[in-house]
Amino acid sequence: MFFEFSFEPVVCVGSVKGVTAAPDDWEDTLPTIRLEQVEKSYGAVRVLPPLDLTMDDGEFTVLVGPSGCGKSTTLRILAGLEDLSGGEVYFDEKPIGHLPPKQRDLAMVFQDYALYPHMNIARNMSFALRLKRAPASEIDEKVKRVANMLNIGHLLDRKPAELSGGQRQRVAMGRALVRDASTFLFDEPLSNLDAKLRAKMRTELAEMRDTLDKNMIYVTHDQIEAMTLGDRIVVMSEGLIQQQGTPEELFKTPVNRFVAGFIGSPTMNFLDGTIITEKSKTFVQGEGFKIALPAATARILESHASRDVTLGIRPSSFTTKPAKSDATIDLRLVVSEYLGAQSTLVTRCGDSDILVEHESASPVKSGGMLTFGIRTNEIMVFDKTTGLRL
Repeated sequence: MFFEFSFEPVVCVGSVKGVTAAPDDWEDTLPTIRLEQVEKSYGAVRVLPPLDLTMDDGEFTVLVGPSGCGKSTTLRILAGLEDLSGGEVYFDEKPIGHLPPKQRDLAMVFQDYALYPHMNIARNMSFALRLKRAPASEIDEKVKRVANMLNIGHLLDRKPAELSGGQRQRVAMGRALVRDASTFLFDEPLSNLDAKLRAKMRTELAEMRDTLDKNMIYVTHDQIEAMTLGDRIVVMSEGLIQQQGTPEELFKTPVNRFVAGFIGSPTMNFLDGTIITEKSKTFVQGEGFKIALPAATARILESHASRDVTLGIRPSSFTTKPAKSDATIDLRLVVSEYLGAQSTLVTRCGDSDILVEHESASPVKSGGMLTFGIRTNEIMVFDKTTGLRL
């Protein structure tokens, strides 16, 4: 048995008990979406604490975080697939938490494609339009236009079983796009694809984002997808928003250790140590290292002497030819991961593994000790207890 969720807005004539028609002025507009104190609980288990979030019209917003952080629950609440336990959802300041999915002017792309195996691609893509009893000429025109945009126009007569994973994902996106809704929801649509297909589909999604003037809300656990696609990224953990902003803002100015470690590839390195002052200079000292901080950072931390902190250092912040302003650190090379023009060196400092980005043209041997410079203006300092950036 197969089920289809249709997010087509329904205009009711007269009134039906328990059903409210979608507001007339939603059509052909892009609503500002606002979640106000939205929460979700299953019995005594709260999975989404009160959450406030606003998504501007025409914006590609990415909700990103590890499994269980609440991002998919938030998306399903927006879609009307989960009931609210508290709070309200607004489209252009109109409350819509009581509306069923088909009255919210939304189209959703699911993680598992959700295609009808007994229908060909054309009928899969046109399902919502046929439910709406749209004219055959309109259905044909929209399906062909969207199929050509997604490069699946030659597949319309095939069944889903005859397509590759990437082609089926395009069909799932196409079925949403023919709906011409104001807002598109994507629930980890690329997670079932292999690495090469994911990269290709990311490019196609980026092109689609620039072509379509629509609200797009995208859920993923992959920070590379988030950074390459999002106009704005919302980083979540345990149901709470840790930080939101542009990819560049999150990469350069994370507010805490969680965001710093989640955004960026390869991931940021963390070293626990203590702030010490010697001869008017400020250092962070820990197992196997003593790193001098630049004057600007030292001034900020001058009142935190003897405080336990965590240093955050990006793999790209190391250099084999230290400048005078750089701090230095001795690292033992464990393994070199050759990736082409760049290699990722897995090194060790005390008991901590440290990743270093290194040019493959200058090979290094495993097992030896190497001295690296660290661009001090790129070092971040976090409180060891709270994780907040100092």
